[in-house]
Amino acid sequence: MKFCYIDESGTGDEPFAVMVGVIADSYRMRLTKEHWSKLINDIEKIIGKEIAEIHTRDFYAGNGAFRGMDGNQRKEIIELIFNWLQERKHPIVFVGVDKEKFHNEFKEDKRAVDISTLWRFMATHLALSMQKEYQKQKKNKGNFLMIFDNEEREEKRFTDLLLNSPDWTDSYYNRNEKKQEKFNQLIDVPHFVDSRDVGLIQLADFICYFLRRHMELCQGSQNEKYDGEAEIIANWFELINKSSLSKSATYPKKGRCECTELFYQYAPECIK
Repeated sequence: MKFCYIDESGTGDEPFAVMVGVIADSYRMRLTKEHWSKLINDIEKIIGKEIAEIHTRDFYAGNGAFRGMDGNQRKEIIELIFNWLQERKHPIVFVGVDKEKFHNEFKEDKRAVDISTLWRFMATHLALSMQKEYQKQKKNKGNFLMIFDNEEREEKRFTDLLLNSPDWTDSYYNRNEKKQEKFNQLIDVPHFVDSRDVGLIQLADFICYFLRRHMELCQGSQNEKYDGEAEIIANWFELINKSSLSKSATYPKKGRCECTELFYQYAPECIK
């Protein structure tokens, strides 16, 4: 069984939104938690103070617990976290949305009645991508559970959507109506937790920030905050991309059904 720890970024005034899931096999979770605690200890040694939670927006801006941190320390911590991710080999799944296009056009789509909010749009795409990817695994090895950072406004509506998913979503994972239940890899309703207590949701937040920043710089919607930022962020994006589920699960280049095309058309070009 797999746990998918999920967070999002860009639901405010930013031009792009992204949602990321960090996937862990259940049998590896105890060791992962131990290694995450060690990673936090290493970060605390670098900045010289205790941290309750990694909020990447504060970290990158040097706010809160990260106030007074210099550029070299920031770079060292970023590399430390990305190296940890590579060593642990946790797969990643991510989706993104061009918010201007979404807010201007999606409200006219008949499917908007089911997934009308930006958060629900991304969460549904993430769930469908995991269903498509993991239904290929035999003997229940692809069964998964989705664990989100707290989102009180969406919890009930999204839970209801997964329990009673609309028929138009079936084609995304080529559901066989006679032999396959809807979302048959999803073993329970989504769980919502406090990110302060769950390290891999903090990791998802970390990845979210750099994915969104890559979109902003790559699509030209924002300028660099320092010389060479675009190239540095692009290199980190490549690290994330190499750890991610195949594009055939999220943004297939060809053979897209109407459901897949819906999510594809609202994604920024640089992540397709």
